[in-house]
Amino acid sequence: MVHNVRSIYNVGAIFRTSDAARIEHLHLSGYTGTPDHPDLHKTALGAQDVVSWSAHEDAHAVLDDLETAGYTPAVLEITSDPTRPSEVTAEQFPLCLIVGNEVHGVDDALVSRANLALEIPQYGAKQSLNVAVAYGIAVFELVRRYRHLSGPPS
Repeated sequence: MVHNVRSIYNVGAIFRTSDAARIEHLHLSGYTGTPDHPDLHKTALGAQDVVSWSAHEDAHAVLDDLETAGYTPAVLEITSDPTRPSEVTAEQFPLCLIVGNEVHGVDDALVSRANLALEIPQYGAKQSLNVAVAYGIAVFELVRRYRHLSGPPS
């Protein structure tokens, strides 16, 4: 779920990364731009045509549906109780990774709904990454983790 991401270029990069990682679906919520915006195509480079997506005003309604379907809500955010993506357990898959605004992060109301807070270890003075970069790191680590826990494809 991409919630309240203001830069259409970040949204496009998230689409491109989602295609590379074979992400099932992107839920665009709040004021996050959609592939209808022509500038998204500059960074998505066609990924918007192959990645399934939907737009929603109400992120909480989407989470209600996903939780009912068995998804674990997981925010990519710095919290007091973080989990590294490499520590996600088999029981926590499938999951819905929630990323938020470039400046303010994931809304507190969504953070409080999450069963899991994922954090990328950072070693510099700034404890912050661009949302599209953080999404890419987390998604590929989660895919690696899922494949490790699931065993080789049949």
